[in-house]
Amino acid sequence: MAFWLFKSEPASWSWQNQLARGAMGEEWSGIRNYQARNNMRMMQLGDQGFFYHSNQGKEIVGVVAVCALSAPDSTSDDPRWDCIQLKAIAPLKRPVSLQSCKAHPNLQNMALVAFSRLSVQPVTKSEWDIIIAMSLT
Repeated sequence: MAFWLFKSEPASWSWQNQLARGAMGEEWSGIRNYQARNNMRMMQLGDQGFFYHSNQGKEIVGVVAVCALSAPDSTSDDPRWDCIQLKAIAPLKRPVSLQSCKAHPNLQNMALVAFSRLSVQPVTKSEWDIIIAMSLT
């Protein structure tokens, strides 16, 4: 299983919106960045990810899972753009802020810290474990 982070502006699509979709999940559409698209093309069913509120909040708030593999993005007529489908798994016990990720010495190379503009990014197992632990304290 691989781990990921998905960024969304809460005014456009929030954690509450994601939760409301239930087990059916929601297409993670509208991504127009080749690296983010390529990341989605690598995903497998069951891969897990963090749901991150960007701009407002700037914090990791929940865990999602890939429930449908990469397919054409329904919001584009351009065949270059694909997307996956995500379902909410659970909220984090306590959100983990971007500021606390930046302050953690073992997260300095995390894509969220080093390449903050990428909307769909990989997360290492070590980074995943650290953030889960941070959310429990």
